[in-house]
Amino acid sequence: MILDTHMMTQAAQAVGAIGLLGTGLGVVLGVAARYLSAPVDDRAEAVAALLPGSNCAQCGFAGCKQAAAAIVDGRAAPNCCPPGGASTALRVAELIGVRLAVDGSDAALPTVAWVDEERCIGCTRCIRKCASDAIVGAVKQMHTVLPEACYACGLCEVECPTQAIVMKPVLPTLATWHWPKPVTQHPVAAA
Repeated sequence: MILDTHMMTQAAQAVGAIGLLGTGLGVVLGVAARYLSAPVDDRAEAVAALLPGSNCAQCGFAGCKQAAAAIVDGRAAPNCCPPGGASTALRVAELIGVRLAVDGSDAALPTVAWVDEERCIGCTRCIRKCASDAIVGAVKQMHTVLPEACYACGLCEVECPTQAIVMKPVLPTLATWHWPKPVTQHPVAAA
């Protein structure tokens, strides 16, 4: 009986020591996290939320989060995301407070992947590579691209062994074309 209480006392002391050690290390880590942490720029997360999120690397960065951090740091321009297009570039520039240079390059038409039916062999490599599931098809069958879902990242174009996939501009239709706002030549004076 004496041996059992002695062993129980040692076990309780060991548990108590481990608990105190854990509490002490937790306090040290909490203090270190508070005083040694790097400042986080919330704008990078907001810019990443505006980007398409396809992680296509067309901008030269590994993913959209890295591109967003580079945009906020000034290492990349707000219009560095080709799949995002001009509308995304304008929203990003507005968010970070940078004036976007309009030199005509931002006005390029958006592109989508297009499959040449005569060249497609149905290998499904493009389907496996597409991050947005914009390509539909089956093995040994012709594939097609859903333009509404295509990010135009170009990964499928690179993956296609027969070069059956090309990026084509999306031409405006009556459903997608918008009239430009009228610009007055002479400002109207208030009466």
